[in-house]
Amino acid sequence: MTLLRSVNNRSCSVLRWQLNGWILLLLLLVAGCDDNALEPLQAGDVIVAFGDSLTAGKGVSESEAYPAVLNRLSGFNVVNAGISGETTEEGLRRLPSVLDEHDPELLILFEGGNDILRSHDLDKTKANLDAMIRLAKERDIQIVMVGLPRKQLFSSTAEFYTELAETHQIPMQADIVATLLRKPSMKSDRVHFNTAGYAALAESISELLDAQGAY
Repeated sequence: MTLLRSVNNRSCSVLRWQLNGWILLLLLLVAGCDDNALEPLQAGDVIVAFGDSLTAGKGVSESEAYPAVLNRLSGFNVVNAGISGETTEEGLRRLPSVLDEHDPELLILFEGGNDILRSHDLDKTKANLDAMIRLAKERDIQIVMVGLPRKQLFSSTAEFYTELAETHQIPMQADIVATLLRKPSMKSDRVHFNTAGYAALAESISELLDAQGAY
């Protein structure tokens, strides 16, 4: 009987050790699943959509531009800070005053298309975007970036966008612009969207914000 009790005690100890191990593993897995890149937005927080003509909404009315659609989808105040024709060099000069004016909780950085179309030095484009990201981070502003395709037919997103997102550990919507530009039904001209295209862009960004914990 003494031997039997000893065996039972050892078996229970092993079972307890295994159970504790599984509980610890489960807790680690749950913690990992809650590892969102963005902090939840609060009522009254401002989102600044910063970029060029694809943010301004060239080809449609102001109410159909993607920031206005995102405003309706998210329920947050989304400021359209898009300037048609702007390069990243010009955007870098403009960004501080925009952040001063609106004091956003979240910045959607969607710029570089004009640099690419005009064959600018893309190392400089990357450096300008890097400086914009650092500027926002210095102000504790959360950032989401939208990637743009290279200057080739049916191109995928330019590599430097992914490199910046990885370096700064920020969420990026990498594929939506390249995907929409391949669909004539989504465009108002060669490089701009129509109502359906801007709506699809806004929905994609909204889904990213939701998936990353913004709301």
